[in-house]
Amino acid sequence: MIASWLSSSRYAVVLTGAGMSTESGLPDFRSAKTGLWNRFNPQQLASTYALEHHREAFIEFYQYRIRTLRSCKPHEGHAILADWERSGLIKQIITQNVDGFHQQAGSQRVIELHGSLRTVHCQRCRNTLDSEVYLHNQFECDCGGFLRPSVVLFGEMLPEDAIEQAWQAAQKADLLIVLGSSLQVSPANQLPLVAKRNGAKVVIVNWEPTEFDDIADIVIHERKIGDVLRDIEREWKVGNDS
Repeated sequence: MIASWLSSSRYAVVLTGAGMSTESGLPDFRSAKTGLWNRFNPQQLASTYALEHHREAFIEFYQYRIRTLRSCKPHEGHAILADWERSGLIKQIITQNVDGFHQQAGSQRVIELHGSLRTVHCQRCRNTLDSEVYLHNQFECDCGGFLRPSVVLFGEMLPEDAIEQAWQAAQKADLLIVLGSSLQVSPANQLPLVAKRNGAKVVIVNWEPTEFDDIADIVIHERKIGDVLRDIEREWKVGNDS
């Protein structure tokens, strides 16, 4: 069913959340057993307050996150989405993740709602560098400004251009596939509603139920995203070969 919707859609959009990243080995934030916020206090370490008042702890936390990111890589699901984009099956990926795995797998039309952990930028001159500089203990720009990860911190607004692009994509979508998002965080959790109101089919693939399952046309729980995408890919190929 999803494969046939994908084949017939004019503007298919994918929204990805933490579940997409955990299949690559990255810990998420809210899981009961392994979520990062069970081990770290976000207000102390991942906030504008920490950036200004607890900089040493802030740096150590993001060194940990960057090091963890560098030890992981995109999984098969990321590669399938990149193939679908190249084939024209999907027009846009909206992600709540900051790992850059979509781009690493080959996707180009990616809207990053929460920024990227792949880069750091200077608070003073906005110069951007690869985040690996953090692992070499470089925290100061040539201009003397502090280099900070290019992610949205607690206490900051999401980038307006990314929100606008995501809203436009959801409004244009005739198929929205949600992959690995618990749909608990605003404004991303409103995108399925926006798409649905504009007549789109909505598919939600998430390990656990979400508050928006009742508006979805298809809901898939307790399955790995990579496995689901592989099945859709296989069904799509069969349909196009016949």
